[in-house]
Amino acid sequence: MHPALRNLEVICTMSSHTEHRSLPALASTCREFKRPALDVLWRDLQSVNPLVTCLPSDLFGSDDKRLVLQKPPDGKMWDTLFKYTSRVHSIIITPYHLRIEALSLLMLSCPSTPASFFPKLRKLTLRDDGTRFTAELLRMALVPSLVELDLVISLASSSVLPVISSLGTLCPHLQCMTVGVAHLTTVDSLHKISPFIIQPVSQLHHLHTLSLSLDLRAPLRQDIQPHLQFPGFRNLKSLCLSTHTIEYASNFFSSLEIVRSTEIKVTIRTRVLGSSSVMLSKFFAILQERCDNDKLESFSLVQLRKKVSTESGIFTSLQAFRNLTQLVIENGCNISVSDEELCQLVRAWPKLQVLKIGGCVSIKTATVPTFHGLIGLLRLCPTLTSLALFIDATNLDGINLKRPGGGLCNKHLKFLDLGDSLMESPTNVAVIISGLFPRLEEGSGVSNRWTLVNSFLSGFRFVREQRIDL
Repeated sequence: MHPALRNLEVICTMSSHTEHRSLPALASTCREFKRPALDVLWRDLQSVNPLVTCLPSDLFGSDDKRLVLQKPPDGKMWDTLFKYTSRVHSIIITPYHLRIEALSLLMLSCPSTPASFFPKLRKLTLRDDGTRFTAELLRMALVPSLVELDLVISLASSSVLPVISSLGTLCPHLQCMTVGVAHLTTVDSLHKISPFIIQPVSQLHHLHTLSLSLDLRAPLRQDIQPHLQFPGFRNLKSLCLSTHTIEYASNFFSSLEIVRSTEIKVTIRTRVLGSSSVMLSKFFAILQERCDNDKLESFSLVQLRKKVSTESGIFTSLQAFRNLTQLVIENGCNISVSDEELCQLVRAWPKLQVLKIGGCVSIKTATVPTFHGLIGLLRLCPTLTSLALFIDATNLDGINLKRPGGGLCNKHLKFLDLGDSLMESPTNVAVIISGLFPRLEEGSGVSNRWTLVNSFLSGFRFVREQRIDL
C-alpha cells in the first residue's frame, strides 16, 4: 500500500469526496479506510431509516396492526446501533413513518440514557405529528452537543412540548433555532404553549439566531391582552417572527421583558386588521419599549398581502434606534411623505446603509418625495449602499442637470429601486441619477421607461470610464 494511504488526513479527504453509495464498499476495503468512510457515511442522515435497517429484520413484528418488538435487543445489536449513532452529526426526523415508531420502541428498552444515542449530534430537523413517538425521539436527540434545531410543532397539544421545556438544560450550547407552530385555532392555545417555548429559549445563553413562525388564524379579541411575561432574549444576533397579523406580533413582543438583538425581521402573512395605521404605530411603539435601542441595527417589516396607507409619522418610535444600518418596510405600507418629512425621518439614522420603504403610491392621493428629498437623504445618510423608494420623478424644478446634487454624490450605492416612480424625461432622470450615484451600474423600476434610463446610465458610465483612461 502506498505510504500516502496510511495517512489519516489523506484517507479522510478521500472519504469526504467519495460518492455516498460507494462509501460502504470503501469502508470494507481495509482497516485504515473503515473508520473514516463510516464517519462520512453516517455523518448526515436524511431520515431514521438507516438506523433501523442496520438491525435484524426479525426484531420487529406487528400485533393488531401495531408495531411491536419481537424480542429484546441483545448486546451485539446495541453495539451495532451505537457504533453508527455515535457518528451522526445531523439528522432529519419526519412523521408518519413506521421506522420512527420502531426507533422509539428501541429507546424504551435502551440500557443507556437517551442522550447516549447521538453524542455528537449538532443539527436536528424534526417535523412533529403530535404523537408520543416523535416526543421520545426528540428527547433522545436533544443532547448537549446540539447547536442547531429546526422544529415544527403541528398541534398545540403536542406531546413534544414538555420535552422542549427542558431545552435550556438539555442543549445549553444551542446557537441557532427555528420553531414553527402550526394549526393553532385559538388565542388561548398560543398562550398555553408559550411557556413551553419562550421560557426555555430565553435560558439559552449561546443562542444567536431565533426564528419563530406562529400559524394562528383565530381572530384576536380586543379585550384579550398578553397575561404572561417572559424574560425575553438578551444576546441575539437575529430574531425573525412570522405570524398572521400585526396584532399578534405586538402581543408577542409585549410578552417579553426585553429583546436584545442586532437584527429583527417581522413577516405578516395577512392584511392588518382594524385601524391599520394605528396598529402599526402601536407595534412600533412596543418595539421601542421592549427592544434595546442601542443594539438594534437592522429592522424589517414585510407584509405579504394588502398594503396599508399611512404617513411618515407612524415611524417616529423607530427613530429611537440610532444605530440602524438597515430599515426595510417592504410591501406593507403606502407612505405619504414629503421631501421635508423624509429628511426629518432619516435624520435619526446617520449610519443607514440599506433603506427600502413602501411601494407604488398614487401621487393623486398621497404626497411623495422628489429628487430634492432624495438629495437631502444622501446628505443625511452618506453611507447608503442600497435604496428602494417611490418618488415623483416628474418634478425636476430647481435641479441643475450639470450638478444635480450641487457637488454632492454617493459613490457607495450599488442598488437603486425607484419602483413605479413616474417620469416624463428618461434622459433627464438618467442624467440626475448618474450625477448622484456615479458608481451605480443600473437602476430598477417597473415602468418600461426604466429600460431607456438604464441604457443612458450604461452610456454615461462608458463615457466616464473612457475619460478616466485618458
